[in-house]
Amino acid sequence: MDYSTYRDLKIRRLEPGILEIVMGEEGGKLSTATARLHAELARIWLDVDRDPDTRVAILRGAGKGFSAGGDLAMVEQITTDFAARARVWREARDLVYNVINCSKMVVSAMHGPAVGAGLVVGLLADVSIAAKNARIIDGHTRLGVAAGDHAAIVWPLLCGMAKAKYYLLTCEQISGEEAERIGLVSLCCDEAELQAKALEVARKLAAGAQTALRWTKYSLNNWLRLAGPSFDASLALEFLGFSGPEVKEGIASHREKRKPSFPPAPEDF
Repeated sequence: MDYSTYRDLKIRRLEPGILEIVMGEEGGKLSTATARLHAELARIWLDVDRDPDTRVAILRGAGKGFSAGGDLAMVEQITTDFAARARVWREARDLVYNVINCSKMVVSAMHGPAVGAGLVVGLLADVSIAAKNARIIDGHTRLGVAAGDHAAIVWPLLCGMAKAKYYLLTCEQISGEEAERIGLVSLCCDEAELQAKALEVARKLAAGAQTALRWTKYSLNNWLRLAGPSFDASLALEFLGFSGPEVKEGIASHREKRKPSFPPAPEDF
């Protein structure tokens, strides 16, 4: 499989059967979901699925954290450009379903901030590992749009409806330790051990009976497929929100680093 076309994702073979996918630059800024990264993150799982040399893929972030939110320039374009909004909606849909339908095992290793498109894969991974210093945040409602992406399809299954509603409605951050406690992630460890732990888990999966593992994953992910209509609705409502007034205040407050002051909802809503 030729991964040379990917530019924002850094891809290398760690050892036979195990592929590493890295967002961001070592020692650099947090990986921000630019238009290119968003597209690559949606597409990569199709190639991983077809790659005869890959049994397990590890996704991690380089530098100070796992992933930042969407690039504000791209978000602003979505609010004004219908073609851009339609393209990003399709990529956001494909990202979720491509991870769910990827037959290969996916392991995520999250440290520091874990937000945005990266978090989609981080929590949909077959085994999700968070460092204790991870700060998991779904910030959709803080931006002024409905919690789309992966939220409705997987959070209630992972941590229960009560916790899912609390964190998705308040956008309160969750530490790695708390995420493990409530069942949002599979495992938690010190940041210094994160990459080694991810590789340890990947080796176990790579050494397993691949047909049995893949069919087990397929069967378990039917729970997510059953939630597909809820996900489709949440994503449609998120992108409907990108054409409304609340997201404009959300973007402005992010740029100005202040609390948002959202306009009142229409009386007949």
